[in-house]
Amino acid sequence: MNNTIRREFGFAGIITVVAVALAMWYGFRTGGWERALNDMLIVLVLGVMEISLSFDNAVINASVLKNMSAKWQQRFLVWGILIAVVGMRLVFPIAIVALSAGLGFFEVGNLALNNPEQYALELEKSSVTISAFGGVFLLMVALNYFIDTEKDEHWLMPESRLAGLARVEAVQIIIAMVALMAITFLLVPVEQRLTALAAGIVGLLIYLAVNALGGLFDVDNMAAKAGAAGFASFLYLEVLDASFSLDGVIGAFAITKEIVIISAGLAIGAVFVRSITLFLVHQGTLAQYRFLEHGAHYGILALSIIMLYSMSGAHVPEVITGLIGVAFIVASILSSLAANRREKSTG
Repeated sequence: MNNTIRREFGFAGIITVVAVALAMWYGFRTGGWERALNDMLIVLVLGVMEISLSFDNAVINASVLKNMSAKWQQRFLVWGILIAVVGMRLVFPIAIVALSAGLGFFEVGNLALNNPEQYALELEKSSVTISAFGGVFLLMVALNYFIDTEKDEHWLMPESRLAGLARVEAVQIIIAMVALMAITFLLVPVEQRLTALAAGIVGLLIYLAVNALGGLFDVDNMAAKAGAAGFASFLYLEVLDASFSLDGVIGAFAITKEIVIISAGLAIGAVFVRSITLFLVHQGTLAQYRFLEHGAHYGILALSIIMLYSMSGAHVPEVITGLIGVAFIVASILSSLAANRREKSTG
């Protein structure tokens, strides 16, 4: 077991040490040992927050990754980490702020590095765009899982009824658009409604595009997963990670405005989430805990609703968001163990 833990989480441990060392060096350079210790603590808190927010993401990642070749699994760990840390948690928020505020990309990048207070303010102004995009994308992920005629095992009572809705063509899209429009016109200020609708539609279109790309290939064919379908699955995982990371980036600014510290803390979380994903795949955990994937999708559904609701300006603390996801995961594991015991006693 120790060898397994070392193999699966050794790289994440190295990144954690590097990130903490970077934070301490940055803190010491700007404010001495007291600042260094403070920044070290903040980095660790941000890492734990990111893991708690994205644990259900790891389960969903594992459900996709288990059908990918070893080469694509390795690419997910190596290249996926680079994309997750630099792309999704640093470049992507800067791009969104630049588009929302009508500023240049490098201008916003300069704000992030040299004027973090102003960057945090601009990021907060972009919260409607971020929440609409991420909320609709994650809502489609959850709906596409629950509303599926081929889904024959259900955990909670509503699932069988939701699966039956799949008889209505494109019902997931209808539900997502109705939810977006209802929340937009009921809760979002008039001057931001067009922005909310546009961002939500972009989230929907990106989900459909990535899904369609995967549909071009035989996604159940393991050989295909090593080629073009492997790339499609990899792309899907990265977009999914982007949607999860947006909430964490905004929440991080409530703790600190230093972009270096935020990047270091979120990097720890991103690397551990990927290590957890591969651990779940290699240990066959999804097969052992039959309802684990269900619990993860309930967590995603809850996060999508929270993100869409936050377009109103209301703020749900990140600790609450993370605890909801963790609660669904724990409940699904306990239910899986109970179901396994029942099968053994009757078998």
